[in-house]
Amino acid sequence: MTGPALRPGGLLAVGETMAMVAPVAAEPVEHAEVFRMDAGGAESNVAAHVAALGVRAAWFSRVGDDALGRRVARRVAARGVDVSRVAVDARHPTGLYVKDPGAGVAYYRAGSAAAHLAPGDADAVSWDGVAVLHVSGITAALGDTAPAFLDRLIERARAAGVAVGFDVNHRAPLWSVAAAAAPLLDLARRADIVFVGRDEAEVLWGAATAEAVRELLPAAAQLVVKDGAVGATLFDGDETVFEPALVVEVVEPVGAGDAFAGGYLAALLAGADGAERLRCGHARAALTMATTGDFPDPIASAAIHPASSERTPA
Repeated sequence: MTGPALRPGGLLAVGETMAMVAPVAAEPVEHAEVFRMDAGGAESNVAAHVAALGVRAAWFSRVGDDALGRRVARRVAARGVDVSRVAVDARHPTGLYVKDPGAGVAYYRAGSAAAHLAPGDADAVSWDGVAVLHVSGITAALGDTAPAFLDRLIERARAAGVAVGFDVNHRAPLWSVAAAAAPLLDLARRADIVFVGRDEAEVLWGAATAEAVRELLPAAAQLVVKDGAVGATLFDGDETVFEPALVVEVVEPVGAGDAFAGGYLAALLAGADGAERLRCGHARAALTMATTGDFPDPIASAAIHPASSERTPA
């Protein structure tokens, strides 16, 4: 590993998690008859993948003092993630989103508890046992006090010697390219470990290749540029590593990027080299894409086979 020297500890992932509703079968919401309710959020998904690989992971956010908030916290905890830091907000509700296979995602999160995360919440975060803080651009898009919270959290992590991982995660329904481009680039430049899709970087910043993204983010100790079904390129110090995506039968691609980040970070925390980190990311993404949820079903691995026609767009 040529990236930042990590202090001892595990992962702390911070950001909104909502109640997630999805059809049990991979069919449109409009016609589906049977649904399941789960917990879904980019950062807690990453923590769950890290925990699934045997590495210590915790999640922090706010949830509402409501049935959905309690269900979300229990579900994340059931995946092996420490949720003891999660704050309960009696004034604002837990967010909700609906996955519509083949048609994307519908969000019902305006005014949610997590959107009201504030700098005071960041000041209360303990760094005991934390080697890597993982955040994403989604928090910066939530409005209210959440962007100021994210700024303060990154500032405190860096002061404490905690490595900062940042997934750009531009969400078009939350803010436009024009509004998002500069803040997301600034956040990426403040991180030690950056995840960004090649297509995402092209839309936001006009960087059409992995090398062009590296020119924009030369200071990132580890930069991972994901290129859909092609693979992922890691810039780790002066080294460059490419690993092709795995072949998989895709049921639902939403959540694959979080799975990739979780696999990568788990391998990083376990001391793996760059190629192994990328392979671990691809493997978790492939598992997730074999289910309609944001986290792999126990039998999802059966869907990964060489005869499949698609690769993981992690």
